[in-house]
Amino acid sequence: MSEIILQTKNLTKRYGNLSAIENLNFEINQGEIVGFIGPNGAGKTTTIKLIAKLLTPTNGKIYIRNIRGDLQDINISSFNLINRGFLVDIPIFYNVSAYRLLKYYAMLYRYPKELIEQRIDELLSYFKLNSWKYENVKKYSKGMKQKLGFIQAIIHDPELIILDEPQMGLDPKARIDIRNYLKLLKSQGKTIFLASHILHEISELCNKIILINNGSIVAQYEMKNLAHALKINELTCQILKSISAEKISPILTKMRELLSLYLDKEMLNNKSISPIQYEQQEKTFTIYYDGIEESKSEIFKILGREFESEFSIVSFTQSKTSQLEKIYSEMIIDEEKRTRKRWFKNH
Repeated sequence: MSEIILQTKNLTKRYGNLSAIENLNFEINQGEIVGFIGPNGAGKTTTIKLIAKLLTPTNGKIYIRNIRGDLQDINISSFNLINRGFLVDIPIFYNVSAYRLLKYYAMLYRYPKELIEQRIDELLSYFKLNSWKYENVKKYSKGMKQKLGFIQAIIHDPELIILDEPQMGLDPKARIDIRNYLKLLKSQGKTIFLASHILHEISELCNKIILINNGSIVAQYEMKNLAHALKINELTCQILKSISAEKISPILTKMRELLSLYLDKEMLNNKSISPIQYEQQEKTFTIYYDGIEESKSEIFKILGREFESEFSIVSFTQSKTSQLEKIYSEMIIDEEKRTRKRWFKNH
């Protein structure tokens, strides 16, 4: 059986002379959470609608694993595919109760009849909608409809889950609930393709990211390789109390001297930028080091031992979110430059 559960080959959708997406090629393996990120209008929702068969591709193929374990072209046949769940764009529902809606979808996807009631109650309770179980969904707020859309996508316990901005319009507590449930699904071996603008959520959840802009994939990375992709190795040291401006200069000098063996050599020799930077308001040191795993341990030991009288360390982390933000910004800017060059060349 192939590990690949979803694959696209040269996937293209055009509207006349306008290309919504062009030659998308990517693979998603069993048990992965893959983040699909890009600016508005990049082609994320179009891609998901093509996978959901709400649109027909102009060119290219979409393959999804079938119940025999083979990859199957969904536009030739949708029979015998593994169970899929979709939350596409902004969810819109018939004017019925949440209970009737979820029961309909559970039965449609042949979820065991004897377990449907329990499944509905468990999910509505988890997402704090149990008291609204028999209320018409037209009475629901935007955030409640978004949560109901997520429940509808997973009600039948699908193997492959495709989500388009599942946390859009949700308050912080509801976003945490969605994030935690996605982690639970991942622990169960589910495969999730997640389009989102919330880079923090992507960094928390995903094994891999696919960055799309202007209808084309501009980068694909394993989350564990973000630092290598950026050619920057960055550590964040959070301290308990802020250090005043007049006291920080000698501390930074001392840190450069004691950590010099482990700091980024190019930055260490560059007088215009320091490999150790301090943000007074955030109470953080940002340390650019040589990327060697053992160096992180040595830096932490030195900071704790030699600077005990200057500050107390609260946390010592390598932030995936900041790395992802840098990749996102750099790739989008580079793609915009290439697009402008093509435009001027053709005009």
